[in-house]
Amino acid sequence: MFIEPLTGKERKGWIEVVCGSMFSGKTEELIRRLKRAHIANKKVEIFKPTVDIRYSEVNVVSHDSNSIRSTPIEHSENIMLLADGIEVVGIDEAQFMDSELPVVCEKLAKRGIRVIAAGLDMDFEGRPFGPIPHLLSIADYITKVHAICVKCGDIAHFSYRTSDEKSRILLGEKNAYEPRCRSCYYKGPEA
Repeated sequence: MFIEPLTGKERKGWIEVVCGSMFSGKTEELIRRLKRAHIANKKVEIFKPTVDIRYSEVNVVSHDSNSIRSTPIEHSENIMLLADGIEVVGIDEAQFMDSELPVVCEKLAKRGIRVIAAGLDMDFEGRPFGPIPHLLSIADYITKVHAICVKCGDIAHFSYRTSDEKSRILLGEKNAYEPRCRSCYYKGPEA
């Protein structure tokens, strides 16, 4: 995909990705950046996939209960329809979005919009998750946040599933996942 460069005095956009494991503070960091943009009098809009209803159907909510109003969407292309006049777009749980999300983010950045996407970079099996790997490859700025391993206290960047559920997508929190370091992740239940 070729995107024409900006010319003249057009506003420059970019793509930021905040990624990491469960309980690493991804959503917390997204909310912090969006609130700062709002304080700077930027026009901000936040989106999340409709599948994420763990804490709220409409709000983006961190595990620490911080929240910000959002617009649930079925498909990433909907962002293009709803971002007119917006200067900063936030996207939470980006790993659950469709494969067109990187294209949408590129289009937004080309329009001069700052795009901040947050999501899991790996699923519970340690595999790259959804559109996040593609987003990482095109991002201008990447922040990888880490949790603390619940087994040994080291830095954790894996989301270990504690339930026997095998589907790739399982919305949950501490009842279904725990953050683990590489060593404890691969030890499995014996850790």
